[in-house]
Amino acid sequence: MGALPHLCRRTFLIGSAAVAGGVAFGSYAAGAEQAAPVQAANPLAAGLGPNAVSFNPWVEIGPDKITLIAQHADIGQGVGSIQVVLIAEELDLDPGQFEIRFAGPSPAYFNTGFADEFAPFLAADHSAAAEAARAATLEYLRKTGLQMTGGSSTIPDTYEKLRVAGAVARETLKAAAAKRTGMLVADLRTGSGQVILPDGTPIPYGQLSAEAAKIPPVTDVTLRDPSRWRMVGRPMERLDIRSKVTGEMKFGIDLKLDGMVFASVKLNPNKGQPITSYDAGKAIGMPGVKRVLKLTNGVAVIATNSWYAMKAAEAVDCVWAPSTYPSEQAEHWKVLGNSFTPECLGKEWRQTGDIDAGLKGGTLVEAEYRAPYVAHAPLEPLNGIAVCTDTAMEIWLGHQTPQSVQQIAAAAAGLKPEQVTFHNQWTGGSFGHRLEFENVRVLAEIAAQIRGTPVKLVFSREEDFLQDIPRQIAIARYRGSVADGKIVAADLQIASTAPLNGLLERMGAPSKDPDEQLKVGIWNVYYDIPNFRAASYEAKGLSPCTTWRSVGASANGFFTESFIDELIHAAGLDPLKARIAMCTVPNYRKVLETVGEMANWAGPLGGGKGRGVAFVEAFGTPVAEIVEVTATPRGIKIDKVWVAADVGKVVDPVNFENMVQGGVVWGLGHAVNCELTYAGGAVQQTNYHHHEAMRMYQCPVIEVRGLENDRKVRGIGEPPVPPAAPALANAIFAATGQRIREMPFNKFIDFV
Repeated sequence: MGALPHLCRRTFLIGSAAVAGGVAFGSYAAGAEQAAPVQAANPLAAGLGPNAVSFNPWVEIGPDKITLIAQHADIGQGVGSIQVVLIAEELDLDPGQFEIRFAGPSPAYFNTGFADEFAPFLAADHSAAAEAARAATLEYLRKTGLQMTGGSSTIPDTYEKLRVAGAVARETLKAAAAKRTGMLVADLRTGSGQVILPDGTPIPYGQLSAEAAKIPPVTDVTLRDPSRWRMVGRPMERLDIRSKVTGEMKFGIDLKLDGMVFASVKLNPNKGQPITSYDAGKAIGMPGVKRVLKLTNGVAVIATNSWYAMKAAEAVDCVWAPSTYPSEQAEHWKVLGNSFTPECLGKEWRQTGDIDAGLKGGTLVEAEYRAPYVAHAPLEPLNGIAVCTDTAMEIWLGHQTPQSVQQIAAAAAGLKPEQVTFHNQWTGGSFGHRLEFENVRVLAEIAAQIRGTPVKLVFSREEDFLQDIPRQIAIARYRGSVADGKIVAADLQIASTAPLNGLLERMGAPSKDPDEQLKVGIWNVYYDIPNFRAASYEAKGLSPCTTWRSVGASANGFFTESFIDELIHAAGLDPLKARIAMCTVPNYRKVLETVGEMANWAGPLGGGKGRGVAFVEAFGTPVAEIVEVTATPRGIKIDKVWVAADVGKVVDPVNFENMVQGGVVWGLGHAVNCELTYAGGAVQQTNYHHHEAMRMYQCPVIEVRGLENDRKVRGIGEPPVPPAAPALANAIFAATGQRIREMPFNKFIDFV
């Protein structure tokens, strides 16, 4: 019993319970009577310096510095800033008073934000059964310790628990100061990284760390009312902006280690297949080249800098094992189109009314839509540094699933996961790319062959494109009917490759269940349509696919909101007013009403101008967008976009606006310009000039409004993407009368 206080101040209780329809996060165990059945050890405890204290997995205070831990990976979305701000808000720290470090692999950092997404209920369903399922899902997440950044879950995951972490540290430091001075805790206050005595004398937190380490943490804390917030909920400068603007920020690609060598790779472009043979004769004599190594699916060149390594890798002649999927793009579409069969049926996700009778009960509307493979293509290409010995490996790179990095790297190097130390890095973009492991495995294979020497791997841009696991390819075949000015039936069926299940299989956790992401955008349709069915079919034997910003909704949102627009038009209704009238969820209806007010929607514009509207809920966040375009003699000009989104609480207004604007640009750019096609088993598009995002001159004015009506705090990283494509397609129809049912749109219409 005597060791319990020492143990418990370094142990965070991750248990949870369903409380009043929500989730109450656990507290900190101070004695055996308070201990929960399962506890995750504080991963910071083992690395504490002399006289330092860690109250929980997110706060570390020593005599010389304060370190706050960012649990989620920062892939450009700003969570490396807002996560520590949530802690600092309650801990009374000012920007500049603390360092930021990314969390290493640990079940203490399990993602509670996935509870809503994984539970088999619509986000707008707050029934007792739905909340019980979310509580059970949360318990599963706690037990598995799933640590992952994705699914727009960062803010839902950390909004409460990081503020609790800061408050516990604050109150424990006050208790330490009270013990030192003999004063009452109630008479003490905190501010700017100090405990302040009644006479105004400050005691810096660092001077109290040794004493705070000797007392149990204070767990009975009250979070501050939002009216007292100094940073959260108010416009602020992101903590990483200045260093990024000045070029001081060190991303993974910028890291250096003493004595390191440089590597680049040439891998089988037929994804997932090995190398048969190679001839490195041309490469060996090239400048800077030290060695050429064989890998499972290709070769690596070791050289004195990355450029030499890339050029030499290009010169290696390789013979590749053929692809297991069709070598030509036309065959991919053919397989997909033939997948609407009982054998390929993933799941009928939702059915209401009598769909067959409903389709016969009015004017029939039918349409087929297509969404191609697309790349992630972040600005920072895949990279990493590793050093391997016979008993351990250290690895530095940016990734969204730290535990999986350990497992993949360990397997490739012949080590155990616990022998791999992973240091997560600031990352220059992901969009789902850093959920995959193309660079992790080959980096570990290389490091294992040159043990004791640090190696820096950088993929060439072309290799990054070739090895990218793309977004799912999909076809939608929709039928609906209208009668007496109403939509009476909608039958939504899509065939697609399986993005989430593909990722899970490569993570070593294969699922036999239907891919849950393929329902997003078809089952969560919140319109009053009496006869409704949504089903997905999973195509087999095509290119491996993975999660891409907004995942299933990225294609399905385009399909569904384009088709809803076609049904509304067939019924002779106004596109916005009809959606508002049909929307069954009050706060979702408010989102539609708000975007209409923002745009001063008043029906058709005329004069070659058109407006389109779309509404999609993804990851629990409802987003409505209106796009305005002008049909010019040279093509379509995108003039303006209005966006309304309800996230329950806008924790960083400036970043919120930036994330929404970025999501719109991402969604529009890919809808207009981007696709990947296969020829000879390999992707044909290998750089940005073949896979263009939106150009600056094409970018419209984007007006954003955040609503706070949802009872839960929601994320915003991905939800603005899905409505962009259908809103644009619907606007083009309003301006020109032309329906575009396949991305990219530039295959059918010009843009200026």
